[in-house]
Amino acid sequence: MATIGEVKEYWNKQPCNIKHSNKTMEDKEFFNDVSKKRYTSEPHILNFMELDKFKNKKVLEVGCGIGTDAQKFSENGAIYKGIDLTENSIDICKKRFNLLNLKGDFEVQNIEEYCSNEKFDLIYSFGVLHHTPNIDKAIENCYSMLNNNGVLKVMLYAKNSWKYFKIKEGLDQYEAQSNVPIANVYTNEDIMNLFKKFSSVNIVQDHIFPYKIPEYKQQLFVKEDYFECMPDNLFDCLKKNLGWHLCITCVK
Repeated sequence: MATIGEVKEYWNKQPCNIKHSNKTMEDKEFFNDVSKKRYTSEPHILNFMELDKFKNKKVLEVGCGIGTDAQKFSENGAIYKGIDLTENSIDICKKRFNLLNLKGDFEVQNIEEYCSNEKFDLIYSFGVLHHTPNIDKAIENCYSMLNNNGVLKVMLYAKNSWKYFKIKEGLDQYEAQSNVPIANVYTNEDIMNLFKKFSSVNIVQDHIFPYKIPEYKQQLFVKEDYFECMPDNLFDCLKKNLGWHLCITCVK
């Protein structure tokens, strides 16, 4: 198991989705490109966020990356705060919010250690906690910072998934970036154990990446031939049962 220092060093050098545009970060179009790519390739994210429920609510995002979901929360009226392990991500988020004239607070924090007295209506973390060495401590701290009846929304990687089966057979990279220090996978049973303190735990499995990588890198969304000829209802069935993302919603 890698250390938290190794995890921080890795993601500080290459924040997630940083290569999703060829423009510079001084240009609003850079962040437009990043958002378009994220929500086109992973459309289930917006449904998972349930933005309409958190207008004027206090939202903490754990692992805000370069601020794509942060932008959505702020634009939809949330009282937003984002934390991230890496200084580079926080700097980009601040630049993004200044450029787009959005409101939000950002801090460099390690969720394994961070547990403020401030309480939140929603704590949100998409694709982050499976990269941390001590996820139990991270979830414990999230629980402590939630209001009663507060909501925790977390995406973790699924062990029972199309992508993980390909990884085991050497047919896929372990992550969008190679050599990620930690990228754990979980079963539904693991999830129920991790979130056992919560009064309600709902799991929705989703997301199979269907696009050809060379074209995707050029901002083009061209499906692999075998997905292009697959009926939508069959692809939906595949995502529901073998998706890479376990979208977990818990209530304190």
